[in-house]
Amino acid sequence: MDKRDLEQLLSDVAGGAVAPADALTRIQTAPTADLGFAQLDLSRGVRQGAGEVVYGAGKTAEQIAAIIEALHDAGQERILVTRLDAEKADRTSELLDNGIDLGYVPDAQLALVGGKPSPTGNGRIVVACAGTSDLPVAEEAALTAEFYGNDVGVAGLHRLLAHAEELAQAQVVIAIAGMEGALASVVGGLVSCPVIAVPTSVGYGASFGGVAALLAMLNSCASGVSVVNIDNGFGAAYQASLINHLSAGTSCAR
Repeated sequence: MDKRDLEQLLSDVAGGAVAPADALTRIQTAPTADLGFAQLDLSRGVRQGAGEVVYGAGKTAEQIAAIIEALHDAGQERILVTRLDAEKADRTSELLDNGIDLGYVPDAQLALVGGKPSPTGNGRIVVACAGTSDLPVAEEAALTAEFYGNDVGVAGLHRLLAHAEELAQAQVVIAIAGMEGALASVVGGLVSCPVIAVPTSVGYGASFGGVAALLAMLNSCASGVSVVNIDNGFGAAYQASLINHLSAGTSCAR
């Protein structure tokens, strides 16, 4: 079910041709697409305001291209593909039909099919990054937030105080750090908005692939800090987008 189908269904309800309970059932049980290797939820955008996201790791270029085309044919204008390496992106782009542009961003290892919409949120999401080694996760978070219709700013830890005013005006801050993960507590003590902390797998042996930063962020003494999983810039940005759209009268994606 795409937006046109939904509009027709709502029109039928308004005209008395379909009962509200029947319409609700149709929306909740809207079709999926069986590709053999994947079952695609074609009505997620109707239910949640944001369509399916393609997780590129563990999938072949052929599978990714088939999923993108199926979602596109079902009416999903914008499609986000995460954890997509450059070699697989090149092959996926070659396989795509119908003039679909993959829109690959190497630094973030993701693709933005259909581009980014204009911002529709209440304010700005600020992505604060501890260091250069954390930039891939920060890029993933920033571009994901933009994909979901948010105005995004980026600040580095070495320039954090220089961005104090921008941080103070943020609707949500995403704090990204590896090593000891101290950035979340620092930012949490500077702002009054929600802070979403993202531990990264950056660090020496005792960082245990990001577990040390994860535990430090979970134990932050700063109020208003929540934590997502290691390297999950996408999850942090999606949550930040939901917060930024709470009273804007719009969904987090269109």
